Amino acid sequence: MAYKDFRAFLQRLRDEGQLLHIKQQVRLEPDLGSAGRAVTRLGANAPALFFDNIYGYKQGKAIAMNIIGSWANHALMLNMPKHTPIKEQFFEFVRRWEQFPVPVKRMDNAPFYEHEVSKNINLFEMFPFFRLNDYDGGFYIDKACIISKDLDDPDSFGKQNVGIYRAQVKGKNHLGIQPVPMHDIGIHLRKAEERNENLPIALAIGCEPVITTIAGSPLLYDQSEYEMAGAIQGEAYPIVRGKRTGLDLPWGAEIVIEGEVIARKREPEGPFGEFTGSYSGGRNMPIIEVHAVYHRENPILEDLYLGTPWTEIDYMLALNTCVPLYQQLKDAFPEIIAVNAMYTHGLLAIISTRTRYGGFAKAVGLRAMTTPHGLGYCKIVIVVDEDVDPFDLNQVMWALSTRFAPSKDLVLIPNASILPLDPSAEPAGITHKMVLDATIPVDPDIRGEFAQPLTPPAATDQWEKILRDLLQKNTERCNLPHENLPPL
Repeated sequence: MAYKDFRAFLQRLRDEGQLLHIKQQVRLEPDLGSAGRAVTRLGANAPALFFDNIYGYKQGKAIAMNIIGSWANHALMLNMPKHTPIKEQFFEFVRRWEQFPVPVKRMDNAPFYEHEVSKNINLFEMFPFFRLNDYDGGFYIDKACIISKDLDDPDSFGKQNVGIYRAQVKGKNHLGIQPVPMHDIGIHLRKAEERNENLPIALAIGCEPVITTIAGSPLLYDQSEYEMAGAIQGEAYPIVRGKRTGLDLPWGAEIVIEGEVIARKREPEGPFGEFTGSYSGGRNMPIIEVHAVYHRENPILEDLYLGTPWTEIDYMLALNTCVPLYQQLKDAFPEIIAVNAMYTHGLLAIISTRTRYGGFAKAVGLRAMTTPHGLGYCKIVIVVDEDVDPFDLNQVMWALSTRFAPSKDLVLIPNASILPLDPSAEPAGITHKMVLDATIPVDPDIRGEFAQPLTPPAATDQWEKILRDLLQKNTERCNLPHENLPPL
C-alpha cells in the first residue's frame, strides 16, 4: 500500500522502531545539525529523528530529519521488510520502474490548504529554520520537492518537473535557488529567461518519501515524476492544482510555498555544506519571490543533513540514480547486468556487464557518461565482468587489482562537463573524466594470463543457507533471558 502522506510514513517508521522521538529540549543550533550528522554514524539501520521540544518555539513546532537515512528506512519506503538487502531493493526498484507510467489521481483539495498566508509573509516567523553546518551562508530549505514547468510547452504534463534543489531563505518573502544547468529546472529557467518571463515555481516540504525520492531521480526530460512515483508505490499518485501557479503539487505535503523565479535577476547565494563533503562557495544565483504559503495545522518541517558521505542524501539518491542509468544503458547494451551509482550521486559508477567483444566495456563506460545524468556526473566509471557484483566493493576491488592494466584499460576524457558542485572541477563545471575497464580481455584483445577462473565448490549455495539459518537461531538464542537459555 502507498503512504498517503508524510505523517503516514512517520507512523510506519514509529511502528517499525525506526523513528526516534527526541523529547528533551534542543536548540536549533548546534543541536539539530549535530544530531543530523551523528545519526548517520549509526549504520545501515539508523532511525529517523523527530524533534518537537525546540527552545524558543511554542508547542506545535516540529522538525523531522533522516527520514530515508538508512537502508532500513529505504526498504520501508518501498513497503519491503526493513532488513531487505540492498541488491534486492535494487532489483525491486527496477521491476517497479518498468511499470511506468501510472496515471495520477487528481484531487480537489489538500490538507496543506488548511492554512493560507498571502499577506505580510515572514518565513522566519512561520518555520524554525536553522543552519546545518558551521559556515553555511544562511538557512536552507534542502529537502523540498520543487515544481516548475516548460513555458514553451506549458500544457505538457511530462515536461513539468519535480526536483530537489537547495533554496536559501534570504528574506521574509524571498529565496535563493541553485538551478543546475543540466537539470530540468535549469532548462525551464533558460527558456523562461529567453522569453523574458518569470518562472512560476512551488516548493513542497514534508512530502511522503516516494515522491521525494523520485524528485531526486534523473528521469528523462519528458517523463513525469508523478507518474513514476505511481509506478514505484504501486498506485496512482495524488496531486492537487496550485492556487496561484497552476502547477501540480504533491497532495500529502506538510507545507507548500508558491512564487516565481524572477527573470534575469541574480544575487549572491551560499556557501553551503554540500553532498560532496565540501562547502560549495558563494555564486550569483536566481531568486524566488514568494507569493503565498500554505500549511497543515502544526506543520512538520522536514530537513536533511548533508555533508561528508554517507548521510541521508546518499541513501535517498542511491538506487534511484542506479536504476535510470541501468535502464538507459540496457536500452543501448542488453548485456548490462547491474549498475551501482550510489557514490556521491553517481560521480563514481560501477557497471557489470557481459562482454561482447574486445573494447566493449570501454564503450559501455563512455555511454554512461552521455546519459542525461552522466553528463553532469559519472566522473569515474568502473566496468566489471558479469561475475563481479558491483554492490560488493570487495569483489570490485579484486577485479580492479587483477583485471585492470593501467597502460591499456584507462580511458581519459579531458575537459568534460560536470556539475559545478564537484570541488575538483576547474573551472566549475569542467573536469577530466575516466573509464576504468576491469573486465577480462576477449577476442580480438588477447593479452594477459587469465586462466580458467575459480568457481565456488558445488554445494556452496546450500551451505550458505545452512550457515545463515544456524546464525539466525544462535542470535535468537542469545537474545533469550538468561534463565531461559537452553543448555549447550
